[in-house]
Amino acid sequence: MPTLKIDGDEYEFEAGMSVIQVCDMHGIEIPRFCYHEKLEIAGNCRMCLVEAKPGPPKPQASCALPAMDGQEIFTKTEMVKKAREGVMEFLLINHPLDCPICDQGGECDLQDQAMLYGTGKSRYNEFKRAVEEKYMGPLIKTEMTRCIHCTRCVRFSEEIAGVPELGATGRGEDMQITTYLEKAVSSELSGNVIDLCPVGALTSKPYAFIARPWEIKKTESVDVMDAVGSNIRVDSRGNAVMRVLPRLNEDINEEWISDKTRYAIDGLRRQRLDQPYIRVKGKLKPASWDDAFAVIKKKFAGLKGEEIAALSGDLACTESMVALKDLMTALGSGNMDCRQDGARLDADDRGSYLFNTTIAGIEEADLVLLVGTNPRVEAPLVNARIRKRSRRGGLKVYNIGVPHDLTYPVEELGNDTALFDKIARGKHELFDVINKAKNPMIILGMGALAREDGGDILQTARFLATHTPIIGKKWNGFNVLHTAAARVGGLEVGFVPQKGGRGIVRIMEGIEKKDIKALYLLGVDEIDTDYFKGAFVIYQGHHGDIGAECADVVLPGAAYTEKNATYVNMEGRPQRAVKAVFPPGEAREDWKIIRALSEELGCKLPYNTLEDVQKRMIELAPQLAGLDTIEPATWNAAAKVLRGAKIGKEPFEDVMRNFYMTDSISRVSRTMAECTRAILMPQKKDSKEAA
Repeated sequence: MPTLKIDGDEYEFEAGMSVIQVCDMHGIEIPRFCYHEKLEIAGNCRMCLVEAKPGPPKPQASCALPAMDGQEIFTKTEMVKKAREGVMEFLLINHPLDCPICDQGGECDLQDQAMLYGTGKSRYNEFKRAVEEKYMGPLIKTEMTRCIHCTRCVRFSEEIAGVPELGATGRGEDMQITTYLEKAVSSELSGNVIDLCPVGALTSKPYAFIARPWEIKKTESVDVMDAVGSNIRVDSRGNAVMRVLPRLNEDINEEWISDKTRYAIDGLRRQRLDQPYIRVKGKLKPASWDDAFAVIKKKFAGLKGEEIAALSGDLACTESMVALKDLMTALGSGNMDCRQDGARLDADDRGSYLFNTTIAGIEEADLVLLVGTNPRVEAPLVNARIRKRSRRGGLKVYNIGVPHDLTYPVEELGNDTALFDKIARGKHELFDVINKAKNPMIILGMGALAREDGGDILQTARFLATHTPIIGKKWNGFNVLHTAAARVGGLEVGFVPQKGGRGIVRIMEGIEKKDIKALYLLGVDEIDTDYFKGAFVIYQGHHGDIGAECADVVLPGAAYTEKNATYVNMEGRPQRAVKAVFPPGEAREDWKIIRALSEELGCKLPYNTLEDVQKRMIELAPQLAGLDTIEPATWNAAAKVLRGAKIGKEPFEDVMRNFYMTDSISRVSRTMAECTRAILMPQKKDSKEAA
């Protein structure tokens, strides 16, 4: 490997690296404002100056300086020191002295570097310039007078988000960062520019003047707003969640999170269930835990096991589904399902419901076939990975389904389900294109699977994968894009119909025919509750949403920030959510509620601690034993034969029409409601005018 010297010490590096990358790799601190390892080089802040030999006798920007074998780099010479002081002095010429009221205070790169590399005084006596604030929507607060023109936000919106709505106008002192048309930024990843901004020019509008960094407790956890399982940091003060920030995980979310993950948290404080309720004369009335359990016990006393059913929702943790499954089994019922949207997923075949390529593995693909999915809204960070791979070149993306702007080139094949069947049977030219690809992958969305012929589509997709390089000796390109954080965990532990039991469709039919008389809903809110009329309904959850409205007994549970729990992302990667705050009022962690109820019903579950439940979880699904690790699925050889698959003629439909309101938390978020008005409503108006 080539080597160079930095401040007299010799270091190895990989060919093609820049000097600042070599310094970062070996822990040598170089100040910077415009440079970011995930963005292209800009070289316009000049803070990363170093002295290099051989080279001209002047400081050079280390971010744009290629590392060369035999090179000597100096980061602490007098020349470098004076150059950095000069750059810092220029940056502070027009920067306002409003650190005490700036939301970036305490977390500001400019503050930190001014302390380390500044002179501590200013020679500038003229008036500072002032810049008008820019409207960027309900999420981003602007104070553009503070802007130092690092252009990180511009490069992020263009390179990562793929929505080039930010840019610079003017030159020199007249340069301004703007959205041009003064409209809300429409990217689902727009909030990341706040983390990227090294000063207080772009800050969080909902978080403005709320808290200071030294007042909050930081808890590392995982997100449940989609099935990606983004790594996050939950910042709380007292018993309130103040904000959510991304944590670095190169395998999942890199260092980005979606806007819903970041901003829907104000929904955690609204419309919460903080005590049990019982329906009396058609109205829900507050009750004690004993009274609520007594009503359930009385109702269950005369019921047989086959007359009881359970459904779990999209935000349920894996431990709670394990406990509910054991309770249903103890009651003699095999009627249960975690697929509340009716997705035809085969729980007995792991390879048919996982994102087998892994999210990071997208970067190795050279062909992507999207079927019935819109990854931009269903999983923005998966979409960002596909865009990242697309920008490198050599990737072809094809779509069968509703056309959307996915931020990268896509060849639309049409919203024709019959076309997919032709491709799988080798009667379309795309079949040959897939066969010529080295690492092709298929992504099936819920728009393809959550329909009556979803099982046939799944079978057809597996047949296509088996007869093309989608499934190879060292490559598994068969992927299912889930929209629910709880779905894969439920499938892993077998929260599906047991032997002789009913699934979601037959449970609905059973309620209608009076065969099922009691229904336990574990956070089920994305479903038509009209089907539940006539049954005794128990709802356990954390928000007074659709499920609670139709319930006869309501049991208050804990949200994902209020419990230690396991969530399994679409890759099959188990991760641990960590309690940041306590549940409100009398609400309790979900597995504890089910455990207490089991004792009241006379079928006490054999665990008393969370560790006991997790042992039971691993007993049911040994592949969940290793946190943050993926147990690869074995491909089912039965997929080689296409038996009786018959795909309907109905075109695919979008399963997610409003990215900002998809669950019980985001639906009550004022911030998400404002995003819907400011971002989605104008788009609908524009589309109608265009039509």
